[in-house]
Amino acid sequence: MKLLAALAVLTFCAAAIPVRAQDPAQKKADAEQKAMRIVQSLQYQTGEITLLDGKAKIKLTDDFKFLDPANARKVLVDLWHNPPGAGSVTGMIVPKGFLVTDGWAAVLQWSDVGYVKDSDYDGIDFQKMLDQLKEKNVEESKNREAAGYGPMLLTGWATAPHYDKQSHKLYWAKSFDVKRSEQALNYDIRVLGRSGVMELSMLAGMSELAEIEAKVPAILGMVDFTDGNRYTDFKPGTDKVAAYGIAGLIAGGVLAKAGFFKVIFLFAAKFFKVIIVAAVALFAGLAKLFGKKKSA
Repeated sequence: MKLLAALAVLTFCAAAIPVRAQDPAQKKADAEQKAMRIVQSLQYQTGEITLLDGKAKIKLTDDFKFLDPANARKVLVDLWHNPPGAGSVTGMIVPKGFLVTDGWAAVLQWSDVGYVKDSDYDGIDFQKMLDQLKEKNVEESKNREAAGYGPMLLTGWATAPHYDKQSHKLYWAKSFDVKRSEQALNYDIRVLGRSGVMELSMLAGMSELAEIEAKVPAILGMVDFTDGNRYTDFKPGTDKVAAYGIAGLIAGGVLAKAGFFKVIFLFAAKFFKVIIVAAVALFAGLAKLFGKKKSA
């Protein structure tokens, strides 16, 4: 009985001893090492890339590289700590010299909404559209804050919408007030095809607008559909037709349906609060590893 009593006392005492929390410095070091392993594991592709089982292709110039869906997921989810749904992308086009802690990337997402008619483009009132988007964005920004990501209020067109009727490629850019010293930039490209739309979304700071706009012509020229899948290959009465036109694309019809806009906004860690606290150490460590200074 005495032995059992003694064991019981020892068990109680052991349970009463608090478990020492992991040392913050060690936690940071572990995060740095994990991030570095992920960065080193990224496999970039160059040259011509086939997408969507041959429906589309990218002819990369020497100034760009490509990350396939698996590697893009590593960046979006494992490094940038987006929700897992953010990893469901077609890939990422990144500029040469891309660093995961800085700069910008073009995230590709395929949307099989069908053939998007472009006959409405000439009649779009872009100022009226902007006013409507601003009104809708107020509520969306409130939802972001409630989720812990900070405000993101639409302030205007950074680049007015432009549609090339010959190549069937559309692009525009919006600026957002994120309550930081620099406004956020959301640059969008849409490549229209026979059965859907290839979406490219780039998030950066307004200071990078000039750099991105200088690269946009090259990006527009690199991404295209293959023979039989181009916009001009559409067969009336046979192929699926989208429920909206160019106005719907610009207003976010495709992305709102897929929930992609809500996800892709989260990866701009340069501007937005990250829910996972450990990410603070992660970005600080990566900045140190790459010789980049980054403010908290």
